[in-house]
Amino acid sequence: MKTILNPPIARKIPKELSIHNDSRIDNYYWLNQREDQEVLDYLHAENEYYEQETAHTRDFEVNLFDEMKARIKEDDSSVPYKYNGYWYIVRYEKGKDYPIYSRKKETLEAAEEILFDCNAMAKDQSYFRLVGLSISPDNSMVAFGIDTTGRRQYKLQIKSLITDEIFSDAIENTTGSSTWASDNSTLFYTIKDEQTLRSNQIFKHKIGHAEAEDTLVFTEEDHTFGVAVYKSKSRKYIIIACYSTMTNEFHFILADEPDAKFKLFQERVRGLEYSISHYEDSFYILTNLDDAINFKLMKTPENKTSIKNWTEVLAHRAHVLLEDIDIFKDYLVISERSNGLNHIRIKRWDLKADYYLPFDSETYTAGTGSNVEFDTQILRYSYNSMTQPAAVIDFNMETKLKDIKKEQEVLDPHFDKDNYVSERLWATANDGSKIPMSLVRRKDTKINGEAPLLQYAYGSYGSTMDAYFSTIRLSLLNRGFIFVIAHVRGGEYLGRSWYEDGKLLTKKNTFSDFIDCSRFLIENKYTSAAHLYAMGGSAGGLLMGVIVNDAPELYHGVVAQVPFVDVVTTMLDETIPLTTGEYDEWGNPNDKLYYDYIKAYSPYDQVKKQAYPNMLITTGLHDSQVQYWEPAKWVAKLRTYKQDTNRLYLLTNMEAGHGGASGRFEALKEVAKEYAFLLDMEGITV
Repeated sequence: MKTILNPPIARKIPKELSIHNDSRIDNYYWLNQREDQEVLDYLHAENEYYEQETAHTRDFEVNLFDEMKARIKEDDSSVPYKYNGYWYIVRYEKGKDYPIYSRKKETLEAAEEILFDCNAMAKDQSYFRLVGLSISPDNSMVAFGIDTTGRRQYKLQIKSLITDEIFSDAIENTTGSSTWASDNSTLFYTIKDEQTLRSNQIFKHKIGHAEAEDTLVFTEEDHTFGVAVYKSKSRKYIIIACYSTMTNEFHFILADEPDAKFKLFQERVRGLEYSISHYEDSFYILTNLDDAINFKLMKTPENKTSIKNWTEVLAHRAHVLLEDIDIFKDYLVISERSNGLNHIRIKRWDLKADYYLPFDSETYTAGTGSNVEFDTQILRYSYNSMTQPAAVIDFNMETKLKDIKKEQEVLDPHFDKDNYVSERLWATANDGSKIPMSLVRRKDTKINGEAPLLQYAYGSYGSTMDAYFSTIRLSLLNRGFIFVIAHVRGGEYLGRSWYEDGKLLTKKNTFSDFIDCSRFLIENKYTSAAHLYAMGGSAGGLLMGVIVNDAPELYHGVVAQVPFVDVVTTMLDETIPLTTGEYDEWGNPNDKLYYDYIKAYSPYDQVKKQAYPNMLITTGLHDSQVQYWEPAKWVAKLRTYKQDTNRLYLLTNMEAGHGGASGRFEALKEVAKEYAFLLDMEGITV
């Protein structure tokens, strides 16, 4: 007879946490001991409980995985791009999880050179990720970073592309990225703080020398800042970027003078955001200077970079967000966003042309791609919508002719994009703001209040969740689900002010926007509370935590992926990775004003004795961004508070970090679990 497991109940060990004359009792604080056997036993018990409770969906889950995998072209490859005389390609082979990086000299008909076969490199690893490929100027070497735990602490190594030898030079605890000086022997890289994982130091490495001989060239002393190092697209400068949520600072040297002292571009001024690009004898600067909330473009001579020398190129516009620029020899390409949609503007330096690429869908995503070459008339960009598979397009900026280099293949004989429809909806928030949503469904899914609907959002850091196509999502749509992205405040979908109105002391707008979107969808018969589901990850998982506390009656089920739910405790602990750099996003709870505001919405602190929706909560033991103990503590507390018999599962990947499993098919297995949970709630098992 099968043993029936009861839900795991974590032991209570009260810990008092006091500040601002306020005390909180945390009964599960002890779960933050990653190496403690009792903690590991609890996580395993939760996994075992999940496996037992969902055993009836296991075959369906496998079928979902096979179905989603079958739509993906397994022997796929990227559109080649040319850099410094070589065409670079990323390809996959049938049945294999990881990419193969290769290149061909001058022409695509040349012999293939394999740079890395990640399948071979990952053979004995439970987690593997390769990042930061950086080719030396003479094309003879490549620097790269490897992570085998999921904590994003990369070992930086160098490989000869002549002999395939991996040099003995190996540097631990880096960001994985690096940049070469022009001499082909000097490499600049970024080190992380061992405990907080903040990127805080830039070092200079000479090929063939031991790491102990590396030279420290920059230290970021402000714990709210991180640093990075890169080369300008013009290849003339090595640039150090210092960044926080709302302030930037840059330092630079000539790439052919690697031993020179870095010069300050413009000193940091709190609230001054800027980024720099080099062209001819000037730097071009995207900045919010002088209250340009949606940013403007300025320029300055390369030998006079302080703010007093900046002159305006493109003025600030109240309803157009200036997101990025791409600089070419003859053209300036400007990426903009207005009314939530991407626009790409192309302007000749000699002013003989100035026009926009035409896009006519109601909701879509478009953006510039790998444009690493400087002297070219070809702009590479991508385009897709919720019904249109992603396309990579080469556009000749002189002739205005398009060449579709690749359109995402959907290996499903029954797929016809004309069977699906997408639209943009606008809900009214409690303060009168109009909240946009992007929706996709099959045309034969009826709008009668009975369709299951999955509502997704992120809503933090100014990160915009655009309308995008997904072959994986078809497994929901084809079974009658409607899928909606709610473009809530906290992202930049409607410009920078949309972000500013969803952070710090306006953060609650993010949560109320999502709830108001849910109410709109119910009131307009897209679904009902009995069939409405919500999903979000990381900061979007925080959003899930708030909505189940504040409006649990609206949702039948919720999937919270690696959720950031213990906001007060985390933001008070400066030893935890990312904390100090997050003060400008959430507020610093050492200040009572922010403490009270954050505590009022922090999901872990606001768990109530009430009924909660069915919930699946996922995490990774090695997560460096949202520590595993946040969702673990949250689930433990929910088990003692919730006044219902609904499902509550905690699923911990014991071998991965924030991004989940590393292989493309292993990651699909995690999605299959989430989809099986949602579909099971609807009684759909095939």
